[in-house]
Amino acid sequence: MAGIDQVEMAAGFLRKGGLIAFPTETVYGLGADARNEAAVAQVFAVKGRPAHNPLIVHVSSVAMARECAAEWGADCEALAEAFWPGPLTLVVKRNESIPSIVCAGGDTVAIRMPDHPTALALIERFGGPIVGPSANRSGQVSPTTAAHVFEQFGGEVIVLAADACERGIESTVVDMTCEKAAVLRRGVIGAEQIAQVVGRAVDDLGDQIAAGQAASPGLQERHYAPSTPARLVDDVTELGGEWVLLAYSRLDAGVRGIAMPTEPDAYARRLYAALREADAMGAKEILIERPPQEGATEGASAIWRAIHDRLARATR
Repeated sequence: MAGIDQVEMAAGFLRKGGLIAFPTETVYGLGADARNEAAVAQVFAVKGRPAHNPLIVHVSSVAMARECAAEWGADCEALAEAFWPGPLTLVVKRNESIPSIVCAGGDTVAIRMPDHPTALALIERFGGPIVGPSANRSGQVSPTTAAHVFEQFGGEVIVLAADACERGIESTVVDMTCEKAAVLRRGVIGAEQIAQVVGRAVDDLGDQIAAGQAASPGLQERHYAPSTPARLVDDVTELGGEWVLLAYSRLDAGVRGIAMPTEPDAYARRLYAALREADAMGAKEILIERPPQEGATEGASAIWRAIHDRLARATR
């Protein structure tokens, strides 16, 4: 965790309308005062983020989340109790205190409480909600270490540094405004786990949603992508050419590549860093051996599905 003095300085910078990169359990976020329209606009500008791509508002308590929402029902309360702090984002009706720019002009807002001591301390010291999209250029590989943020922005952005992000991929986003709750973006918490808490079926819309069709970030067709062209492959024995391999089953001697973990949580934690490392190898192409789509448990399957969502967008 960043030191108290560092957190206080960062919170003061946020109060002045500045931007702060901060760690969460998912990826590093690019923070700004969620109620300051000019500061939020700066986030879009620095990232080169399309205006139709909404931001997630980060809070440090359920009480703060309720202040950002026009409606906060019993299901939201139950999900917050079950999964917060943690990698679950709830889409609810927007309170007018949250500028429409945060929500891509819509009437809903995406809210979550991150599970990281530095992030929570920053929000607490600041005294209000902050936006926190991934601290990278729009569409590129998300950062999971402070070094990744420096690689992207250099001295443009102040960074609160901490250890590598524990989860490694972005939060699950679930729409709570419809009659039947629906997962808009897959993450390590799956639709079945959400359904167990709310006591009814939850839709997993997966690839059915295109960018601009729903109030969720991370739905661009090409996203989380390295600069080097990348593609998924099933058979790594018959391939030739100037490529680097992200290997799931094995990495043979003499093959240039990176051996990926075989457990889903470890694979997710390693994925973005591995894509960055492969990108730096100067190959003409990155080949990614397709990992499983299902696991031994529902929780493991949810993570593999989220990983496949990120891989599909990174290789388009």
